[in-house]
Amino acid sequence: MSISVLEGMYAAEAEYFATGDFAPLQQFFAPDFVLHQAEGLPYGGVWRGHDGLQRFFAAMSRTWAAFDFVDQTFLATASPLVVLTNVHARARATGRELDFPILQTITVADGRITEVRPFYWDSAAIAAACST
Repeated sequence: MSISVLEGMYAAEAEYFATGDFAPLQQFFAPDFVLHQAEGLPYGGVWRGHDGLQRFFAAMSRTWAAFDFVDQTFLATASPLVVLTNVHARARATGRELDFPILQTITVADGRITEVRPFYWDSAAIAAACST
């Protein structure tokens, strides 16, 4: 069940980046959802609730011209899930391209995501690639 929630969410996230429509994403997240991003990232901080999540995705869209999941491996399939994702991204401000892994812990309760904690391999390199 939890993996199917993530697969649906990742598809809705790709749709968001293609269309800018947040509505398909909202259904996958609990109203009291919390996202913890590393402070050193251009979109760092704690993002809470659907409003916070929508602001986070807007910040991601301002930061990245492309943010593609190259492959994903589910390392733990019960909540909290652990997902290793290899990303290929292009910074909007600089045009620089990066390939990097993100390891995420994702908590799911009652069929909705309640918390996400992503761990970037090198947040300083990501911040530098996005800075002019």
